[in-house]
Amino acid sequence: MRDFSQSLPMALLRAREAVMRQFRPILRQHGLTEQQWRILRALAAVDAIEVTELARVAFLLGPSLSRILRDLETRGLIQREVNARDLRRGVLSISAKGLRLIALVAPSSEAVYASISERYGARKLAALHKMLDELEQSVGPDLEPDDRPDE
Repeated sequence: MRDFSQSLPMALLRAREAVMRQFRPILRQHGLTEQQWRILRALAAVDAIEVTELARVAFLLGPSLSRILRDLETRGLIQREVNARDLRRGVLSISAKGLRLIALVAPSSEAVYASISERYGARKLAALHKMLDELEQSVGPDLEPDDRPDE
């Protein structure tokens, strides 16, 4: 078995943690968790999305997502509607208040991205994104909902 320090999952987790340490203070300043921000960002990228699809794109398990959605809805940051064709399915969208919050956080978030790009190198960062995309494609199809990390 390879040395623990050479574990790819651990290296990816360490890199993720190093990056997220840069963003967490900004999110805390605005009363957001990483998971809430991930959901808001995902919702801002679409007009509307079903709950199950949001769970897939945001890499969240259903029970965690349900709890987070309740909080975001209570805060007026998202809107939930029932799918007209299938009343069992919920459709989510970001509210005007949620979009205003994203606009408020975005400059600080972009400043962190700029700092990372400056320290690491814009070319290396672009190459890293490309390599991560290739790695994701090469190891197989999307995860099943039960295999996703609960973050």
